[in-house]
Amino acid sequence: MRKLMTVAALGGLVAASALAGCGDGGGGSGDSLTLGFSQVGAESGWRTANTKSIQESAKQAGIDLKFSDAQGKQENQIKAIRSFITQRVDVIAFSPVVESGWETVLKEAKDADIPVILTDRAIDSPDKSLYKTFIGSDFVLEGKKAGEWLVKEYEGQDDPVNIAELQGTPGAAPANDRKAGFADVIKAEPKFKVIASQTGDFTRTGGKQVMETFLKAHPDIDVLYAHNDDMGLGAIEAIEAAGKKPGTDIKIITVDAVHDGMQALADGKINYIVECSPLLGPQLMDLAKKVNAGEEVPQRVLTEETTFTQDQAQEALPDRKY
Repeated sequence: MRKLMTVAALGGLVAASALAGCGDGGGGSGDSLTLGFSQVGAESGWRTANTKSIQESAKQAGIDLKFSDAQGKQENQIKAIRSFITQRVDVIAFSPVVESGWETVLKEAKDADIPVILTDRAIDSPDKSLYKTFIGSDFVLEGKKAGEWLVKEYEGQDDPVNIAELQGTPGAAPANDRKAGFADVIKAEPKFKVIASQTGDFTRTGGKQVMETFLKAHPDIDVLYAHNDDMGLGAIEAIEAAGKKPGTDIKIITVDAVHDGMQALADGKINYIVECSPLLGPQLMDLAKKVNAGEEVPQRVLTEETTFTQDQAQEALPDRKY
């Protein structure tokens, strides 16, 4: 009888173990959560800070993070997402390189019953069922904030204001939206004229090269609007090399508020920065846990952000985290 009871007990333990294994629906084990994340690349200081925030937050949250760097190429990102599907991760998150062309691979994730979270950048698909939520900034609003500062800065002046624009990566949501928001604000006043607009691909090198071209073709530039700090910082090098004083001879507006950009603002080389926070990691991990548990989440989660003048940058720099 004692032998029979021992066998029965062992059988119960085996059954319980088998049931626990059946309950594991993804790449993790037991109660762990596996998150597959595809990053755009490492094109800027902002992106580096964003990656660090996600990696550190996953570790703190006890989430198994499978990280992939797309190196700025959509085809790499699509391959990564398909790899995550094959690995049966619990949740997929990614920051889209461009807005279009995601329906097929996201339909594959949906068919595999793996929830998707968009981070930082949106997609232009009308099918909102392809992802659970989008966490990130309002890029149109960022462009509008840049335009509003410019309008106020030149209030009461009737002379033409010649603007050069350094755009982000073609087809990327922040490039499209920051351009649209800025244009929407300044269009009411004919004195504001965008005389040159070209992509610097969100990189410091690109910003410098394009600004060199701008300055040769348009020696009468009054204002530079750069879609991110890194392009603005590259442009500063070109402006100084041309014998002009950034922030004075050419007023500069940028977006992001990374440390190097904030330092340039504090030094008077940039005039105004619209913040776009890269520290999305904690919110992303919280959302990943909720969608994995089947909880309802808002389809749009905004990050809290501000703007900076020179004085505000000087005050904020000592405690700046990125």
